Amino acid sequence: MALKSTIYKAELSVSDMDRPYYGSHALTIAQHPSENDARMMIRVLAFACEATETLTFTRGLDEPDEPDLWDKALTGDILHWIDLGQPDETRLKRAASRAQRVTVFTYQSASAREWWKGIAGKAGKLRNVTIYNVPQDAVDALAGLAQRAMRLSVTIQDGEIWVSDDDHNVQLTLDVLQRAD
Repeated sequence: MALKSTIYKAELSVSDMDRPYYGSHALTIAQHPSENDARMMIRVLAFACEATETLTFTRGLDEPDEPDLWDKALTGDILHWIDLGQPDETRLKRAASRAQRVTVFTYQSASAREWWKGIAGKAGKLRNVTIYNVPQDAVDALAGLAQRAMRLSVTIQDGEIWVSDDDHNVQLTLDVLQRAD
């Protein structure tokens, strides 16, 4: 018998003064059986950092040919492809050719450094790809915010990110490994 995804609900309020973007989102998040709370919360962080009115979660781990999140035009064109983890060169190239913009959020600091050493030169040739690393202490703190029903507020200003619920605040800065042109 296959394990089923666990469903989480999040009321997400985003105030991004850097872009500027301000919006509220009612999210339904399916946590894959193999996905831990940290990875799920990195998906929520990625959503907040790149939020638009049309950004959506995909089937993610259930569908290897899709990113974790994407923003698609009404025509079906992929405007923004957002992946988590450490995609290989083939996946990065495919994403860069299919989407106008690609953003990767890495989140396992030790292995992410090794991954980046091996892929930096190849990724640097992909002009529409941005890669961030989420510091390990922030990953751990974000995982602590995971609840089946969440009310989260995210504020972004001058590259600083604050994620808070009713009881906790997490402050972080993403490490920029590569910024798209």
